Amino acid sequence: MSNLHFEGLTKHYGAVKALDQFTHKFESGQVHALIGKNGSGKSTFIKMLAGAIQPTEGQMFLDGRKLEFQSPGEANSAGIVTVHQELSLVPGLSVAENIYLGRLPKRGLLVNWKQLYDDSRSLLAEIGAEMIDPRATTGDLSIGRQQIVEIAKAMSLSPKILLLDEPTSALAHAEVGQLFALVDRLRTSGVTIIYISHRLAELPRIADTVTAIRDGTLIGSVAIDKASPKVILDMMFGELPPLQRPTRHIDKTHSALSVRDLELAPFFKGVSFDLHHGEVLGIAGMLGSGRTELLHTIFGARRADAGRIAVKGNTVSNPSIATMKAAGIGYASEDRKASGLVQSAASHANLCRVGQKRIAPSGWTNLALERPFVDKQVAGLHIKIGDPMAPVSSLSGGNQQKIVVGGLLNNEPDILLFDEPGRGVDVQAKRQIYEIIWDMAARGLACIVVSTELEDLTDCCDRVLVLHEGRLSAEFLNEDLDPKSLYAACMTGDDTGAAA
Repeated sequence: MSNLHFEGLTKHYGAVKALDQFTHKFESGQVHALIGKNGSGKSTFIKMLAGAIQPTEGQMFLDGRKLEFQSPGEANSAGIVTVHQELSLVPGLSVAENIYLGRLPKRGLLVNWKQLYDDSRSLLAEIGAEMIDPRATTGDLSIGRQQIVEIAKAMSLSPKILLLDEPTSALAHAEVGQLFALVDRLRTSGVTIIYISHRLAELPRIADTVTAIRDGTLIGSVAIDKASPKVILDMMFGELPPLQRPTRHIDKTHSALSVRDLELAPFFKGVSFDLHHGEVLGIAGMLGSGRTELLHTIFGARRADAGRIAVKGNTVSNPSIATMKAAGIGYASEDRKASGLVQSAASHANLCRVGQKRIAPSGWTNLALERPFVDKQVAGLHIKIGDPMAPVSSLSGGNQQKIVVGGLLNNEPDILLFDEPGRGVDVQAKRQIYEIIWDMAARGLACIVVSTELEDLTDCCDRVLVLHEGRLSAEFLNEDLDPKSLYAACMTGDDTGAAA
């Protein structure tokens, strides 16, 4: 049984107090939900506990023993293991190699491959993930299954304290169930679990307590039976105004995008729909339904087996990323870390990367030429940023997502495709992203939004299509659309209640 105690834990970056005088105790054998908006101090707290950064002042104790870490390796050795939201796997290695990376079993000087695969298979079975082959190449797995491999990697270290940072953000319903069953077993065995999630609806199922940080300061901690949605949101943000989707004109005289009989085996078949100027169209479906692959095909990142795509009435022959960009389509990936942003590059550079040809048609550019485009997006999207020349990795998840959108807007698109725009960002940041999408739609842009969080679609979209087992099975006009009805349609493909 491992009790985790903090006294006056503080981290300052110059005059900025990322975490200030955090004093709290996390009891063993419990799941402690840690909540807070982006930039609240959660990530700073996790990084200090994980050994990635050192506190400015204050102390950490595990079972009464003072903790001082100079590296994540030292934290792991002490039994504190973190599963980060952004995957840290090596795509080209096998599942087994990723699980035991740096700790491969040896027979003499050589790797004992049989033991490696046997140990990995046993570990995956223990967490209910027998469907994952230890010999499979990790990069070939879905994002959801890669997340499970991350969790298996953490479990191989036999943690006393397990930090789970947005562990369900990319998981399907069944995979979430597997994770929760594993967390239940760990809780019973006495592991102390700190669970960060923006999916507030998960908390009553998995958490024992809810602890909130706001603007670097501990707001309080309550038992889960006292943590109503209103209490949680008040702890995170104070009072939030009600969300109201603005009324606007959707021009249906001409299609911005027309898709007919599009097919990409084995992901989807016979997909046909129209997207109108000024419309926000949602595409719902369970993990594996083909949603992301459909966006990839529309954007030209995958070549369709059959079908036709027309942009503003003009059929696009042999679609590619280059031709679709030239036709006015922008795409925001679900994995902003790997494919949406260059993490080591400055926010300035990321804002200019996609639209470079429009910013500097001659091919010659400089900071002075680019600065108006950067300033326009920072101001227009309310990006919270100190130094635009600092690495984009220094920003919160919500602000990184705004950088992705701002970079696309600098290319002046007519159609934007959003894959999981709210992934890993808090309620307030999601609202800001919705407002950005609505503002773009009001100016005539056509938007498609894909999300596993169906509340995102019912809150944000004018119309929602359901992709079930590779086929469009239902269409809903979003007039007080109930997420439960949408979820049922995603599960069964039933179009009960759908719009004609």
